[in-house]
Amino acid sequence: MIKRKEIEDAEEHSLAPYAAKSKNTRGFRHPQGKPEYRTVYQRDRDRIVHSTAFRRLEYKTQVFVNHEGDYYRTRLTHTIEVVQIARSIARPLRLNEDLTESIALSHDIGHTPFGHSGEEILNTLMKDFNGFEHNVHGLRVVDELEKRYPDFNGLNLSFETREGIIKHKSEYDLPFKKHTDEFPANESPTLETQIVSIADEIAYNSHDLDDGLKSGILTLDQLNRVLMWKNIYNNFTKSLNTKNKETVKKKTIRYLIGIQITDVIENSAKIIDENNFSSLENIRKNPPIISFSKHMTENNRVLKDFLYKELYRNYRVVKMADKAKRFIEDLFEVYVNNPAQLQPDFYKRIKKDGKERVICDYIAGMTDRYAQDEYNRLFEPYSKM
Repeated sequence: MIKRKEIEDAEEHSLAPYAAKSKNTRGFRHPQGKPEYRTVYQRDRDRIVHSTAFRRLEYKTQVFVNHEGDYYRTRLTHTIEVVQIARSIARPLRLNEDLTESIALSHDIGHTPFGHSGEEILNTLMKDFNGFEHNVHGLRVVDELEKRYPDFNGLNLSFETREGIIKHKSEYDLPFKKHTDEFPANESPTLETQIVSIADEIAYNSHDLDDGLKSGILTLDQLNRVLMWKNIYNNFTKSLNTKNKETVKKKTIRYLIGIQITDVIENSAKIIDENNFSSLENIRKNPPIISFSKHMTENNRVLKDFLYKELYRNYRVVKMADKAKRFIEDLFEVYVNNPAQLQPDFYKRIKKDGKERVICDYIAGMTDRYAQDEYNRLFEPYSKM
């Protein structure tokens, strides 16, 4: 039988000196005991998995709206892929896989329906009320909006998991920049947080390629303009000795993920060794460390520019995004004009949190499907309430 204390002792021996050790957590917002058979980061992971907000990710858009087809990635499947990639990076670097997993599982928990278009329109609608940013909202979800425990609001996660949510950074996610006593802006997050940020990028770049090809928006001829893709695809076409393009495509995407993971591990290990980091405090005092090599950064820039131009700005995707913004804008206006239409548990929070913020919380928590159904209930005369 292995108890928490033994797991903590094992971390001391197996993890790098600059890894986040569960016994050294900065603590929790509300007093609570530590679990007997789990570390605090393992408990974080479990609480996230069982939360309402995590389950809703199944029906929230990645690129393609839920009703477009069952094949395409959702926020939930994307999150699972980020977890796998992040753990694959954390393990050889001797970092805390449990903390890495809890951050990866929660990194998109504050996302709106309809992907980034939903976030953009909510931020516009909330411009006079401190705006909307999904990292900030994600922290609000785990600190306040989840209602699962009698003694406190939220999930009462560890400081390190919460820091991982608020300081998540990618091409489309800006980390919280406001200096606070709890999350100083000039303090780098744990390497586990940094890993999740780059794992997110690897996942959405590679798998948006896959979804784009499946949708027909992207073609193999177009992708041959991306040198990294072209070289890998052509090499596998020859070595696999097959004319089945689907087989070669899948092999190319898997290989693309693999070489990015390897590049991150080797480049980050090199930076760590060169700087002789010996503690988590050293990590916090330095700029972000987990990163691609210069060569892979340049290749990824070409790939991201290609995806932006050919996939994210494709007329079909733009139409979906624009329609989604109209859905959310109309819902927001209806609730602002008559907030009594909100669900009772939200309506009663208006006095404490303000009408617009409560409406924003309500809409941000919707799935794509629920938002579409709510729109029909409010605007279609013969829809059932």
